[in-house]
Amino acid sequence: MKTIDDLDVAGRRVLVRADFNVPLEDAGDGSRRITDDGRIRAALPTITSLRERGARVILAAHLGRPKGEAKPELSLAPVAQRLAELLGTPVALAGDVTGPSARAIVADMADGDVVLLENVRYDKREDSKDDAQRAELAAEFASLADLFVSDGFGVVHRKQASVSDVATLLPHAAGRLVLAEVQVFQKVLRDPDRPYAVVLGGSKVSDKLGVITNLLQSVDRLLIGGGMCFTFLAALGKNVGSSLLEADQVETVKGLIADAEKRGVDLVLPVDVVVATAFSADAEHKVVTVDDIEDGWMGLDIGPNSRALFADTLADCRTVVWNGPMGVFEMAPYAEGTRAVAEAITRVDGLTVVGGGDSAAAVRLLGIPEDGFSHISTGGGASLEFLEGRTLPGIAVLED
Repeated sequence: MKTIDDLDVAGRRVLVRADFNVPLEDAGDGSRRITDDGRIRAALPTITSLRERGARVILAAHLGRPKGEAKPELSLAPVAQRLAELLGTPVALAGDVTGPSARAIVADMADGDVVLLENVRYDKREDSKDDAQRAELAAEFASLADLFVSDGFGVVHRKQASVSDVATLLPHAAGRLVLAEVQVFQKVLRDPDRPYAVVLGGSKVSDKLGVITNLLQSVDRLLIGGGMCFTFLAALGKNVGSSLLEADQVETVKGLIADAEKRGVDLVLPVDVVVATAFSADAEHKVVTVDDIEDGWMGLDIGPNSRALFADTLADCRTVVWNGPMGVFEMAPYAEGTRAVAEAITRVDGLTVVGGGDSAAAVRLLGIPEDGFSHISTGGGASLEFLEGRTLPGIAVLED
């Protein structure tokens, strides 16, 4: 896999697919403001390196799901503004994706300039299931540039025009971010230092079935928290009250539990949980053991004994991957499980990887120092598919 260091970029137009799918909120004046600029900051090393070497940097990214419509609330204008602040240089925003505005703004570039194309998902061809439609848009992207750099790890698991298709039309390389992500996950998959533990959370077991199945072949310890733990507890015959339960997955989970036992994998589940009468920070809540969850109560976090158990299980590990919160961390009464696990991971003497998405958001929201982890991934879905052992289209196309 080539990197940007292998490319001669001076004076050349370099199309960089970044991941700027950042959370926004209404600013109160009719505009939208970014609430977490982590993904923008993650792209800076690649952009800066290219600029310093005289490249003309053309950035492509998506925001939300406009489904082929130019929706003003999903414009990349706030991203262009924040990028300009972080880079200390103007970032011109095109008024379209590959149309007259994009072509004019690119034609006017000088060495070291940075432009941002408008939300690539304004064009319905970007994520079309029709190969010919994606190829048509990819050709338009390619006409704007001389080289292509893939630096949006959060989208490399997608077969999309600006991710995989355009890479077949231009000399290409991995950006700093994608390279770092690939190296970390390949290390975890191929040669992890042991003991090797994975902590999974989040709401649905069904989203992580493939990951769990694949991980059972390689991990020493698998810790399950979040909403998905209740399907595991139900598979063990426990009453889970009104907790999130995927009843149609109980039999599958019974098979996973049996497989873990057969393979000698230490499967660690919560022993107590924080339950509440409603999905609300203001609801009545209490700590109960997993044997004492009553009807009408829902589990929204792992309990204090579970936090201690999880921390103890991770203490002597040499490799830890964490994907998914332990509870509804956005609500203060149910944030302590996620906080405890995150802090336990920062104390691990070894490679520690936060698998993007909600886990990365939780680290920032809870104020846990990011430098306490070896690597915080920018791609929740992509990191899961990597752990599942799948071929990622946006990575496969770079491996030539």
